Amino acid sequence: MGFAKPKSLGAVPTATGGIARLACARLREAGQNVGAVLSKAGLTFEKLSDPAARLDVRTQNKVLELAAQDLKDELFGFHLACNFDLREIGLVYYVMASSEQLADALRNCERYSKINNEGVRVHFTLHDVATIAIDYVDVDRGPDRHHLEFWLVTLVRLCRKIADARLLPQLVKLRHFRARLPKEFESFFGADVEFGSDADEITFQKRLALLPNIGRDVYLNRLLRQYAEAALVQHRDRTTFRFRVEKALSQLLPHRKASTPEVSRQLGMSSRTLARKLSHEGVTFGQMLNDLRASLAKRYLSDRELPVSEIAWLLGYGEVSSFTHAFRKWTGMTPRQFRSSLHNENSELVHVECSEQLRPTSKRLPPLT
Repeated sequence: MGFAKPKSLGAVPTATGGIARLACARLREAGQNVGAVLSKAGLTFEKLSDPAARLDVRTQNKVLELAAQDLKDELFGFHLACNFDLREIGLVYYVMASSEQLADALRNCERYSKINNEGVRVHFTLHDVATIAIDYVDVDRGPDRHHLEFWLVTLVRLCRKIADARLLPQLVKLRHFRARLPKEFESFFGADVEFGSDADEITFQKRLALLPNIGRDVYLNRLLRQYAEAALVQHRDRTTFRFRVEKALSQLLPHRKASTPEVSRQLGMSSRTLARKLSHEGVTFGQMLNDLRASLAKRYLSDRELPVSEIAWLLGYGEVSSFTHAFRKWTGMTPRQFRSSLHNENSELVHVECSEQLRPTSKRLPPLT
């Protein structure tokens, strides 16, 4: 599978910066000068320490390369991925950890991994074999080793955690070169590792992908995927024209100005050009507006303190009845019925968790983490 070529010179994919923070923590443990590494990468302590700040993916990759040089660790990305707590991945980890089967977890990883890193795409396919592949988006793959090896090791660790078994890949492929196969790779993967290959991917036997997840929780998974869907709207791929249009729409909706002429004016183009650009991305203005309103409505309704009338206003509806009619078309429920269903799901989830705590210890399922 080929890596995605940059779509535009202005595209700057970002990441949460979690990997860079792990790298800097390792530097501190080794007594190295973290400030010098950050300076060379064009970062400051303030930005790295801010959990809300997102880092340029290329900057994060640079931090790993510099840290590896300072520590004189040729397998830095590999070592970093072997030892961190998987829960630090955040929402995407918990969505995967509550999925029904390993295959479901990997499909969720494919869909939601861009929340954490816009410059990496995970692809999962299940045919004769199960394949997890990684592509870079608007980032030069080049000779990068540490970042890519971090991802592959982390994906294998996730698979083993979810299936509660030491799953062994059939084959691991990496685009970059290494003169020889490190013994640590051989021990960890337990499979052939091809360097200088045509792809960055892991292949498993099909039956392994169909293994049940011992920590599955259908109620928790459904709830978490709602949060993840909302996060996708917030972190929409910044390389797309659609992202720019959605950003403009979100500001115009409360003022009831979410129209093609107004968005076109804000983006400095004609309505015809806007429609043509959206068409190239396989969507119309009307479809995109409808999808955005539906996603935002579900997110707003999860906040029980937000009145339905105010949600209607935030979405650009002059009347609550208009919002109710549209929401029923999206979901088959009224906004109040949808909000009630969320409350019921949460109540059932609490009941399940409390019941689990009251079971005899010997019959408990292993915890998710």
